[in-house]
Amino acid sequence: MTNLTTRYLQSIEAQESIEIGTLVNYLILDAVKAGASDIHIEPWDSSIVVRVRLAGVLTEMAHLPLELVDKIAGRFKVMASLISYQTDMPQEGHVAASPEFGDVELRVSIFPTVRGEKTVVRIFDPRSRSFEIGKLGFDDETIRLFTQLLARPSGMILLTGPTGSGKTTAIYSALYHLVQRSGPAISISTVEDPVEVNLPMVSQTQINPIREFTYPVALRSLMRQDPQVIMIGEIRDAETAAIAVQAGLTGHLVLSTIHSGSTAGVFARLINMEIEPFLLASSVSGVLGLRLIRKNCPSCSMPHSPEPSLLRMLPAELQSSPNFRKGPGCPECHHTGYAGRTALSETLVVNEAFREAILQKLPTRQLQQVAIREGMESLWQLGLRRVLDGQTTLDELMRVVSVDQF
Repeated sequence: MTNLTTRYLQSIEAQESIEIGTLVNYLILDAVKAGASDIHIEPWDSSIVVRVRLAGVLTEMAHLPLELVDKIAGRFKVMASLISYQTDMPQEGHVAASPEFGDVELRVSIFPTVRGEKTVVRIFDPRSRSFEIGKLGFDDETIRLFTQLLARPSGMILLTGPTGSGKTTAIYSALYHLVQRSGPAISISTVEDPVEVNLPMVSQTQINPIREFTYPVALRSLMRQDPQVIMIGEIRDAETAAIAVQAGLTGHLVLSTIHSGSTAGVFARLINMEIEPFLLASSVSGVLGLRLIRKNCPSCSMPHSPEPSLLRMLPAELQSSPNFRKGPGCPECHHTGYAGRTALSETLVVNEAFREAILQKLPTRQLQQVAIREGMESLWQLGLRRVLDGQTTLDELMRVVSVDQF
């Protein structure tokens, strides 16, 4: 893709004339202009490859001389106030927004490799963040069920999905919804790692493991702060899980994220953390499974016939649908065929039938079947509806939703 970085490098007569600060700023500006969420700057055999993550997929942006790897990593270290001379240990830091690189905040991660340091930069653009539930791309039924769960005075609401699936945005939107609904009459506290966005009227805390200020330490102290709503950035260990479950049982509304292969798999994950099934059945109100799926580019999308191997995954009556669409790629979508993303979600509401299934310790697949039988629309079902509406492709749905989830 033609960009500021490429034009700058073409204008330089000798490699020695490259100004690293200018080059790094152009890399960031190009990524921001493209709408990227991350920049990967990685030394390969003969060059430094710069890739950006566009709508969840890595795309090459530029190739730089391999000799610049130390200078580029060093520049990011200076920007993020890291130890510039340390090259054999991972480092992480934060860069505040600046007009120089598009008024975005950066989270910098430096990691040593055998070819030199790899730099990955997460981009946070405060102008593009919306925390209104109605603007997350959820379908109407998900919004209805999610807001019903948030209206309950106590219990745990868990969000699950892979990295980059929108969990943080959704959980911040839930807090924003609670503030909008109750105003100063509600006490909301969070424990996060790290705090990504400062929310109005919410007490936010960032853990610091180096100082032994961990999730369990923070949560035990927080319980004496008279909170009504507690948001835990992530349930990672048995101790955090036990405190969260206890809080949900004692009159608090608890929101958190947890990594699991599937929505129903959250319960197996918590049982593996030694949480008793009867406690889960009593404390968990619902689980929201999330994925982000790329949308067809409106400029180049056209009728399309999917591969026969993919069509065989569909019911026979849907295989001849005239609504399949796919874009060949154009300058508007950076030649990917996709523009923007939307959410796929499945909302598992824990009712009496599902509580009984948890108490019986049914395996994850059977729990998923119980949830669908009780009215949950699965990720696959919702995604297929989006495919048949021409919003995305069957290839993209298969990329995002694994085969064992339908």
